[in-house]
Order: sequence, then C-alpha cells, then structure tokens
Amino acid sequence: MWSGPRNLSTAMMYSFGARADFAVMDEPFYAAFLARSGADHPMREQILAAHETIPEKAADQCRRAGKPHLYMKQMPHHMLEGFPMDWARDCINIHLIRHPARVIASYAAKRDALTLEDIGFVQQAELYEKVGGLVIDSFDIRANPEVALRALCETIDLTFDPAMLHWPAGARAEDGIWAAHWYGAIHRSTGFEGAEGPRPELSDELQPLCDAAMPHYEMLKQKCI
Repeated sequence: MWSGPRNLSTAMMYSFGARADFAVMDEPFYAAFLARSGADHPMREQILAAHETIPEKAADQCRRAGKPHLYMKQMPHHMLEGFPMDWARDCINIHLIRHPARVIASYAAKRDALTLEDIGFVQQAELYEKVGGLVIDSFDIRANPEVALRALCETIDLTFDPAMLHWPAGARAEDGIWAAHWYGAIHRSTGFEGAEGPRPELSDELQPLCDAAMPHYEMLKQKCI
C-alpha cells in the first residue's frame, strides 16, 4: 500500500492488521531513506538507531510474510534511486491517494517548511508508472469504510473480513518508533473516522505547493477503482 504522509495510511495498516490472516509492516524503508538522504525529520536519530538503515536489508524484510498475507505500509518518496524494488514485483501494489489540500493542511500542523518532495505526489505518480497496480482514494474510504473495503477486497480476490472496520485503541507492536510523534490520533481511535468535511483552505504560502501536486493527484484519481 503506497501513499504519501497524512493519508489514512496508518489507519489502513491498522485495518488490515486487525485481520487474523495478515502480518503488517510499518514503512520498512524509512530509516534507510533518512540515512541516505540526510533529511531532517522529527525523531531522526531515534529512527536511525531503532530501524534498518541498509536498503537491501529492508528489502529482505519485505520478502518475509509470516502469515498467509503481508500488508506493507510504504511511502514512494522513501524509495530513493538505487533502492531495491524487485521485492514489489510479486506484490499486489495499491496506491492510496488523498487530495493535496487535505494532505498539506494535516502535514503543516505537524511540520514546518514543507516541500513538494515531502508530500510525495510526484514520486507516487512516477512509482505508479513503474509498477502499476490499483488506486484508491482515502476520501471514499472515510465516506463509507465497509463499502470501500469490500470493493477493494473483491478487486484483489481477498475475502472481506468485518474485523477490518475496528481495532483496539492503543499502539501496535509493529508501529515504527516514529509513532510517538505521528500516531496520537490513531492510537486513540478504534475505527475509521467519519466522512471528511469541506476541503481546507490553504494559506497563500501553501497554495502553490497544492497547485504543483494537483496534476499528479488528478492523474492517479482517474485510475481509481
């Protein structure tokens, strides 16, 4: 499941993790991305100390399921030039998207000085061109989780499990160490939030970022199941 940040991706990981037949992984290339790029993200040093920083070893982790199925929460902008991608060939690749205005408004509340690279729309569109797959919009999942998840499961030939609609409050053992900074809301939740409200209005400073991301979002939106 490929997505940018602030895009329902952790809720989707919790949803699939609520199934007895799924193991889950939380951003296995994040530490390798930080180590290679030098990006200054919240909790950078803790992430580098706690998670795999060698991309080839992270790829090896992606080849091990542990249960009948493995759900991997992945971010396209973590996949830097030269990072292994062969592990994805045998995967069902699903691209989770969200309107850039919603992503930017949510991300800006947690981090200053956003760039187009940070929100991942360009990288996600490029990745879709490379690996193909399915596209789903988080707006549709929030609007009616059961209908959207049933449709997704049917499309990938997976039996829908009602357990996907609810999970216990609190952290998961599989959470990355970055959960302390980013996952407060999901840890308080026991299921998907309700339908999203009106699209947020962005400041004059952030609107150009949204404008730059829109063509990539709109390309992927046209591919939605």
